[in-house]
Amino acid sequence: MATEITMPQLGESVTEGTISKWLVKPGDKVNKYDPIAEVMTDKVNAEVPSSYTGVIQELVADEDETVAVGAVICTVEVEGATPAAEEKVNKPAETVSTSVETDQSQKKRYSPAVLRLAQENDIDLEQVSGTGKGGRITRKDILAVIESGTIPQPKAAVAAPTAEPTPTAATKAAPTPTSAPQPVKEAPSIDIPVAAGDIEIPVSGVRKAIAANMVRSKHEAPHAWTMVEVDVTNLVNFRNSVKNDFKQKEGFNITFLPFFIKAVVESLKEFPQLNSMWAGDKIIQKKDINISIAVATDDALYVPVIKSADEKNIKGIAREVNDLAAKVRTGKLSGADMQGGTFTVNNTGSFGSVLSTPIINYPQAAILSVESIVKRPVVMENDMIAVRSMVNLCLSLDHRVLDGLVCGRFLASVKEKLEKIGKDNTSIY
Repeated sequence: MATEITMPQLGESVTEGTISKWLVKPGDKVNKYDPIAEVMTDKVNAEVPSSYTGVIQELVADEDETVAVGAVICTVEVEGATPAAEEKVNKPAETVSTSVETDQSQKKRYSPAVLRLAQENDIDLEQVSGTGKGGRITRKDILAVIESGTIPQPKAAVAAPTAEPTPTAATKAAPTPTSAPQPVKEAPSIDIPVAAGDIEIPVSGVRKAIAANMVRSKHEAPHAWTMVEVDVTNLVNFRNSVKNDFKQKEGFNITFLPFFIKAVVESLKEFPQLNSMWAGDKIIQKKDINISIAVATDDALYVPVIKSADEKNIKGIAREVNDLAAKVRTGKLSGADMQGGTFTVNNTGSFGSVLSTPIINYPQAAILSVESIVKRPVVMENDMIAVRSMVNLCLSLDHRVLDGLVCGRFLASVKEKLEKIGKDNTSIY
């Protein structure tokens, strides 16, 4: 019996995934839970397991195709099919062939990749024969048409005279004839002249997913931002005094980031409004404080989550940061590691930035960037000038959820906590 396998939801708020690589092909035997495809989303790279034991029948989605959560990606012939189903499978070849040819129930079910290729090459999909299930037109069908050099044009265009009239404003605005629903458009290709020595870099699935999530955040959430500067001289001295003993005892380095995360978490307890999400007709204020942290690789950005950060001490947070960063860089990050974040801390200071306006990690309400710690001359309370270690904290907020007053108070709380850190009143354990 042919059974459909659909695109799973690989993370909170994830609505689609891109098939980066098929690990099986039609005719392959798979067991339940065997990985069948690698999928990329804006939050995670993951393997999709088979939900059944059987034989792969058809790969409905193509590699590099973006598929909505719940949409069919492949079909599998499940072991233990009913006698009626087995009889249907064992029908003569010509009968099966006729059935495939006459079944056109899926012909007008176009994927975003098919629509994009057809639009870019002016192909009339009504005149293309699909080889997919139910006559569905696949990406390979479109590529075959393009390679053949014979591009099917709309019937109206075929009947038109050779000398085309100059298009009017009305004809320019006329939509391309198609009965298929139009998906959300991908960013159109831009005709940029390519000179000798220029390098064209294809956009990877990961980069496409990141771009889509960033665009969604900027389009849907009205961003505002604010900043405070913090004197972290005592924090720097304290961390430098304990780092060697900590490394020897725990086996990994303690960076400045866990201290900042701890201060943020304590301030989120005081101002839980920032630990919220916009839900259209209501605001969801989250009970758990789960801190998302941005971890960059050479070609992508991942945002794993420190779960229940409010229940961890500085050492516990430091271990989580170290472990999650290692998972990202070794490709072992799972979907569970990326889910449930309620507030994001972004360590832009790690590459020397001193001022930035981060984009909110949708659907969270705010994100804080910790900039580079730099030594500067500062006028003290007694009007003396001293060299101090200073850092900028930049907060981007969703103005539908938050206003400047509460965000200002939140930043003031974080600043106060950071400036109080020292060996006399701070415990790592």
